[in-house]
Amino acid sequence: MGTQVKRAFKYRFYPTKAQAEDLSRTFGCVRKVYNLALQARSEAWTQRGESVGYDATSALLTARKQTDELAYLNQVSAVPLQQTLRHLQSAFSNFWAKRARFPRFKSRKRSRASAEYTRSAFRWRVGELKLAKMSEPLCIRWSRPLPEGIVPSTVTVSQDAAGRWFVSLLCEDADIVPLPIADSAVGIDLGLDHLFTFSTGEKVANPRYERRDRLALARAQRSLYRKQKGSSNRAKARIKVARIHARIAGRRNDHLHKITTRLVRENQTLVIEDLVVSNMVGNRRLARAISDAGWRQFREMLEYKAAWYGREVIVVDRWFPSSKLCSTCCELTAEMPLQVRTWTCSCCGATHDRDVNAARNILAAGLAVAVCGAGVRPQRSTPGGQSVMKQKVRRREP
Repeated sequence: MGTQVKRAFKYRFYPTKAQAEDLSRTFGCVRKVYNLALQARSEAWTQRGESVGYDATSALLTARKQTDELAYLNQVSAVPLQQTLRHLQSAFSNFWAKRARFPRFKSRKRSRASAEYTRSAFRWRVGELKLAKMSEPLCIRWSRPLPEGIVPSTVTVSQDAAGRWFVSLLCEDADIVPLPIADSAVGIDLGLDHLFTFSTGEKVANPRYERRDRLALARAQRSLYRKQKGSSNRAKARIKVARIHARIAGRRNDHLHKITTRLVRENQTLVIEDLVVSNMVGNRRLARAISDAGWRQFREMLEYKAAWYGREVIVVDRWFPSSKLCSTCCELTAEMPLQVRTWTCSCCGATHDRDVNAARNILAAGLAVAVCGAGVRPQRSTPGGQSVMKQKVRRREP
């Protein structure tokens, strides 16, 4: 039997007034400890050239708890404070491995309010969770049952910008096993008119959740702008704006989860494009629509679900001319403006739907990579037999 998959189950809960105060205090202490450790590690390296690790910051935390200035750190559980030091160590490891940028200080207004508890800091019974230094269990809304017989290894409590409280239970889920091997593969073209177009010809409409709530969001933001900074009315207006954003994000995530789950269950191989969304949102006309589409979230969901269930995700190079290439004869068209949705190949006379044609080319390129390790840039032969590629496509190759 293979290694069990660790999976987080997230639920909303409703704390009492005392629990909310304790958790808010814990969030503040976690943020304070993280910032102190980051400052100590940064100063040690820049001033003395010393590398400070987790053990040194843990010892420093123990010493600082004995001072009058930071004695309030003893009022909360010690486990979340130690966990935030481990998170800082992971952040530095990712930075050294060039997987992330240098760790930044946590802000009370902008950073995520959360605290992580390991098994020694919570008590778990079926349907009941009690955290360290709390007399009552959390009132959790069990929207779905946990897999039978499992015990959470870690518990993460968080509060979002809309004031909602969530608890995430990390468990080893034995129900996640590789699916039977399927004989189907699909190419996926991402777009805005249609959110997804598959090589089978199927198109998924773009729900445009942000556009649905745009008027309500604009009104809430104007109301927030008129409130005096620091006032209680401004705090209430800020929560209203955050709730609208949360509603938009929740609908988007639900839709993407349903699509990705269906794709992984039905196909053995899934081929997508390597889109750099951060660069694409530089287009002022399309930035809002691209952000609302959630392309990056779609790829992340597709990749981890494929890893769960034994599927394969192939990513095609971002410069592959999927829209300009004829999927019938591989003729490369010089120009293909965005407003052209249907076009006819000048070489073979085949008429293509722009998005379906792109999805078929993406699938063909991905299968070529999987089978023989070929490149994803198709070659077009001249009458003399020499293989060439348009300079516009190749200009950014290393």
